[in-house]
Amino acid sequence: MDRGLAVLPGPVNNTLRESIIQLVARYHVPAIYPFRYYARDGGLLYYGIDQVDQWPKAAGYVDRILKGEKPNELPLQAPTKFELIINLKTAKALGIEIPPTLLARADEVIE
Repeated sequence: MDRGLAVLPGPVNNTLRESIIQLVARYHVPAIYPFRYYARDGGLLYYGIDQVDQWPKAAGYVDRILKGEKPNELPLQAPTKFELIINLKTAKALGIEIPPTLLARADEVIE
């Protein structure tokens, strides 16, 4: 297979999530999605930051700002935890065999 799709995050793509997933399935295009719920809704896979892991860090920044620190002086923090979710049902429908090593690394496999 020589084609694929990376769906980017954004309000339009999120609003049209179901249509995007259906069109990608209809045309048998493997796709990676920007949020975990795309994979749960039938998308092939999600790889990205663990958003729940980010919340406490954001709360700490809000606390520091409310105590008087300037936002532009706070250090930049990169995500440290990433997730891989694979939808095997979608992979089978696309005729894609997911390597066992990749399945073993996945945080969640949807069957």
